[in-house]
Amino acid sequence: MSDHLADFQKLIDVLESLLAPGGCEWDRKQTHQSLVPYLLEETHEVIEAIEKGDMNSLKEELGDLMLHVLFQAKLAETEGHFNISDSLKDISEKLIRRHPQVFNDDKNSSDNNLSWEQAKKKEKKRDSVLDGV
Repeated sequence: MSDHLADFQKLIDVLESLLAPGGCEWDRKQTHQSLVPYLLEETHEVIEAIEKGDMNSLKEELGDLMLHVLFQAKLAETEGHFNISDSLKDISEKLIRRHPQVFNDDKNSSDNNLSWEQAKKKEKKRDSVLDGV
């Protein structure tokens, strides 16, 4: 296992300990909705670090944001909806679909000429809450 995977697994293990019986009561009481303000705050802090060009802050804030992503996934897993592996598989498959010029065996396929946005529109009919941002 690469160091990245071991570090990712360690974060998962720490979060699972916090959420387990006998873990952190505050963490155990959280819901998807109660964590939204913290998720939003961490997202803003990542953006702020990027805008300032502060790589030390970016490293820290990305860790905080990853915690919130994993926390949301762990809550969904506990509720029987999905787990982090499901999300990781979905994003990998999406990236492959949206980059046919890289992953398509048929290099002459018309799909290879689709831009990211065209591939996204072909795939989804709904608008994003962030359209136009």
